[in-house]
Order: sequence, then C-alpha cells, then structure tokens
Amino acid sequence: MTRRAVRWVDQRSASAPYLRKALRYLFPDHWSFLLGEVALYAFMVLVATGIYLTFFFVDSTKEVVFRGDYYPALYGQKVSEAYESVVHLSLAVHAGLLIRQTHHWAANVFIAAIVLHLFRIFFTGAYRKPRELTYWLGVTMLMLSLLEAYMGYSLVDDLMSGMGLVIGYSVGLSLPFVGQNVMNWLFDGMFPGSAKLWPRMYIAHVLIFPILIGLLLGAHLLLVAMRHHTQFRRKKAQSEHTIVGVPAFPGQAPRSLGLMVGTAGFLFLLGGLVQINPIWLWGPYHTYSSTNGAQPDWYLGWLIGGLRLVPSFDLTIAGYTLVPNPFWGGAAFPLVVFGFLYFWPWLERRFTGDHAFHNLLDRPRDAPVRTGIGVGMVSWVFLVFLAGSADRVSVTFGPDYVSQIWVYRVIVWVLPVLFGLVSWWICRELQASEVVVQERHEAESEARLARMRRGAEPPGDPGALES
Repeated sequence: MTRRAVRWVDQRSASAPYLRKALRYLFPDHWSFLLGEVALYAFMVLVATGIYLTFFFVDSTKEVVFRGDYYPALYGQKVSEAYESVVHLSLAVHAGLLIRQTHHWAANVFIAAIVLHLFRIFFTGAYRKPRELTYWLGVTMLMLSLLEAYMGYSLVDDLMSGMGLVIGYSVGLSLPFVGQNVMNWLFDGMFPGSAKLWPRMYIAHVLIFPILIGLLLGAHLLLVAMRHHTQFRRKKAQSEHTIVGVPAFPGQAPRSLGLMVGTAGFLFLLGGLVQINPIWLWGPYHTYSSTNGAQPDWYLGWLIGGLRLVPSFDLTIAGYTLVPNPFWGGAAFPLVVFGFLYFWPWLERRFTGDHAFHNLLDRPRDAPVRTGIGVGMVSWVFLVFLAGSADRVSVTFGPDYVSQIWVYRVIVWVLPVLFGLVSWWICRELQASEVVVQERHEAESEARLARMRRGAEPPGDPGALES
C-alpha cells in the first residue's frame, strides 16, 4: 500500500529523486549540532503559543479601572487595557498562564540556544569560507531576536516593562543627530508617546519580526543544506571533501523528532512549574512610578550593565550635546559587539591569509589566537552582564553599589585580556603536548621495529604498529 502511494505521488510530481537524495543526506553525529535544532523548535513553540495569546491580548493603553480577578492589590486601580488583558489571560483564561509562561520561557531558550550555537560556530571556525553568508544570517537572526523579545517584554505594560521601555527610549534619544527625530517617529511624540505606540509595537512583535526571523531561519537552513554541514575531523587522513555522518532516515529523522518533542515538553514543563514575570506583583506602569532592583530578562542584562558602567559625562561642543551619556553603554557597546561578530570572518581571513574552502572544523586548541580573542570577548560581555546586577547584589547582600561599579570599571578591561592570554597559552601548551606524545609514539614504534628486525621481539599483532 505504501509503495503504491509513493509511486502515485512520484508519477504526478517526479519527486522520488529529490526525496531519495534528501533521505540520504548525512548529518554530523555530534551533540553540539543539535543546539541549532533546539533554537528551531523553540521558535516553533514561540509561534504556536504566540498565536494563542493574540486572541486575548488588547494592544491599547487606554486607561480603565481594574475589576479583574486579582483582588489583593489591583482591584479598583487604574490600569491600561493591555495590562488588564494580560492579567485576565494569566488568571482567568483556561491554560492562559501555562501558555503565556511557556511563551516567555521559549523566548529565553530560543535566544540561549542561538548564543550557544554561535559559540560553537566561532570557536570551531565554522564561519569560514564558503559559509560566511550562513554565519551572517545567524548573527542577524540573533540581533532581531533580541529586539523581538524586547518588544514582547514591553507590550505587557507592567511596572518593570514600562521602565525598560523608557530606558530604550532614552538610548534611542541619545543617537547623535537623528535620535530625537527617530524616537518621536516611533513613539508618535515624546515619551510615553501617543496611543499609536502600542499597536505599532504589537504589529511589529506578532507579524513583522516573526516573518523576518522565519525568513532568515529558512534561508539559514537552506544554505546549510546546500553547502552541507561542517564536521569534526575523525581521522588525520580525513580530507575536506569527505562527508561522514548518519543519514536523514532512518538515523537523523527519529532523533530530530525526539528532540522536537523533548524541547516542546521541556518548555511546557517550565511554563507550568516555574513562575516567570508575575506582572500582577509588579503592578501597572505609570510615568511617575519606579521600583528598586528592576531587572530585564537575562538577554538584555549586558545592555543594562553597559549603561551602569559608563561614567557620567556627555560629549558637548559649544554648549551643544553632541553625544549624550546613554549612547555609549546602550548603543555603542552593542554596536561594537555585533560589529565584531560581523567583521570577524573578514578580519581573520585578512590577517591569516586563509582563503581556502573549509568543511572540517577546528578544535579550539587548533587556533590559539582565535580562541584567545573569543574568550576575551565573551568574558568582556559577561563581566558587563554581571555589572548589570550590581543593584540586586547591593539590595540582597549589602555591598555598596557605587563601589561595585568602580570595581567593574576596572576589571572589565583587565580580566578579559588576562583570560584571553591564558586561553591562548593553554591552547599552545595543548598543541605542544600533542606533539610530544606523537613524537614519543613514533620513537617507540621505530624502536620496536628495530627490535623486530633483530629478532629480539616477536612481530605480534600486525595492526599494533599502525595504531
């Protein structure tokens, strides 16, 4: 029956050759390649749960009196329709809280998986020719995902998301020459803007950015399939033109389906068992309200750290503020980070002169300079990220906030250089140890061969020498 069905479809679509080629496609047999698939399946959960949430969310900042289900603190307060709709979704709609929290957790896992995937790509050299375009699409996807998550975080209109929105407005306002005009256009006026802001953010969050991310994801996967996966070297004799791995079916397909089900199940378990962003505790946002210790989701913590670390100064010329203070930590810092990611393949090719095609991956120790620079860059961003939690550390454990900031202002420049040099040295030592082991092995093999020729030792296993 199956054979007849396949023959019927093939006779009308001539798809059998393409299907046969797809089923014979070889996938690398290494766990780190599954990080990209985790990001893909988290995105699918994001889209599915997001569609459900659109049926209940109201993209309006019109002020209403709360008459909902959370009596201890909110009943009778003036809140926006957006905030009221999310509280109603969370506390009164069947499975509403589960879907909303799963959506939030999926956003966190999606970005985390992309970041970890990026680490593997960078430290193994998978971005090299001919895969630069695939790499740049992935970096662009990460940048759009951060903006998409920020907008979703802001739509709720609770106290912390409102504070995040005003911080973002201030950073945008600090852009030299064009900041004021751009922010007035986006917000339709000065902060907090007009009633048009929420529908604009809503359309961007549920339509424009998901389509862009989906298109980038599709193009990324298409390029991966066309150029084929990179792979780790299994044997020294393996060439750049040798493909090894497991076939799509029956090897990779069941594994991938299992990962999809496992990822979705894990996200729904998080959504049902681990509370995240309980907005009824924060309360609604008003322009005159603020809270101590407000923190964004982790993926924006490095930007908050950048804003905290920059000393209080503005670039002023003849009484005109050319570059306001928030620009350096909120705009220049992420531009430097993403600029480094975009230009790194060109920089490495420029200084190493390596223009060859690469299908085999490096181990981090095989490229000490790249590994040292990568570790330094990652530690730099991570230390800035830690600086973003200085207020919470001060409130929770007591250390003086200003003292912490001054300590971070020093170590963010010292420790990354130190970590990078140590990583470079470790890679060089590992390479040297491999050379010593190889030379010792060759010397032992030659000595044994000499003894065998003199008849002092039986030949034994003929494959022992080769091993």
